Amino acid sequence: MKIAALFILAIGLGAGSTIYFTAEEPPPDGYIIVGDTAYPYDPSTSKTYVRQLERFGGKSAVVFDEINRWFASLWVGRRLGVTIICLSALTAFVLLWIARRR
Repeated sequence: MKIAALFILAIGLGAGSTIYFTAEEPPPDGYIIVGDTAYPYDPSTSKTYVRQLERFGGKSAVVFDEINRWFASLWVGRRLGVTIICLSALTAFVLLWIARRR
């Protein structure tokens, strides 16, 4: 079990760091143009969007929308590498804990 935990940790750290250092950030959903400069903009965080969402679904819809967007962001770009590293470390820790209990 200890060897399996170390193997999972090594593979997870290698894969996660490779993804982290080679991945590109996802492009923004939209842009706002002010003068001659375009600034990245996420339309789902605008006050109008949040107000409409709250109007149709209530405050719980706003909370669930934020949770859904946060969870979806864990699987894109550099955050995917961090997620893989954390999941492999957690899995290795659980396996080591099980091995010590035996």
